[in-house]
Amino acid sequence: MSSRELTAAGIIDPELRASYERCRELNAAHGKTYYLATLLLPPAKRPFVHALYGFARYADEIVDDLSSTLTQQEKSDWLGTWGDAFLVDVRHGRSNDPVCQAVVDTVLTWDIPLEHFEAFLHSMRMDLTVESYDTYEDLFEYVYGSAAVIGLQMVPILEPSVPEAFDRAQDLGVAFQLANFIRDVGEDLDRGRVYLPLAELSQHGVTPEVLQRRVATPAVKAALRDQIARVRMLEERSRPGIAMLHPDSQPCIEAARVLYCGIVDEVENIDFEVFTKRASVPMRRRLAVAGPAWIRALRARHSVV
Repeated sequence: MSSRELTAAGIIDPELRASYERCRELNAAHGKTYYLATLLLPPAKRPFVHALYGFARYADEIVDDLSSTLTQQEKSDWLGTWGDAFLVDVRHGRSNDPVCQAVVDTVLTWDIPLEHFEAFLHSMRMDLTVESYDTYEDLFEYVYGSAAVIGLQMVPILEPSVPEAFDRAQDLGVAFQLANFIRDVGEDLDRGRVYLPLAELSQHGVTPEVLQRRVATPAVKAALRDQIARVRMLEERSRPGIAMLHPDSQPCIEAARVLYCGIVDEVENIDFEVFTKRASVPMRRRLAVAGPAWIRALRARHSVV
């Protein structure tokens, strides 16, 4: 992160600047599409978005690091201790944790409700105990905490013009998460989880045992088509919310929408062969989206009085 961005955001304390830089590094290393979209924000907003990503990523690594030798209970204890300490730190207004320092500062700067972080930590704990979800309603408890609240955390930084922006941000966050579930069916099986609602899969004769065979049969493809339809419905419902944000925030979220929801387009392009191929948005597509968005972002900044 450039010194200019931190200074523009009013972050002066050296220790706090180092924490924000740590969060930026997590974003750059693990969230390449997200990171690219973040660069479309004004410099003064970027550090705060990096902090939110850093928090989510650090917790996710505790839960999902496949190279870890910790038991599920040890991971749960670690997550619980770390998460509880963060919540206490927010209430005290300061943290000594190298990641959470920046997150606490972001929460206080933008008055982000603590309940969003509590919901996120709840969903991370669910990952350590829940292997599958019968219905979409069951899954939504997890998705709300793991994805919807990320959008809700972001909205204050993006400066909404109307309260409805929060609802639309929730829709977009859920769409992002569901798109990831569709792409990552095989990887999630490696972690012992199925995130696609079992009752909906069963309508096509697909069971967890069928998925474990890791073959994209006609039935599996039909089930994935249904899940893609839900992503597109949520994406469409979210789109009006982008215009409800500050003009200098809109290019970032529009680019993120196109690129993240575009994952399901790529799943279709590989003919749903999610077990043998990874559906990813090609670099040429990323650049085609980022270039015009960058121009819009510059214009938006220059037009703000």
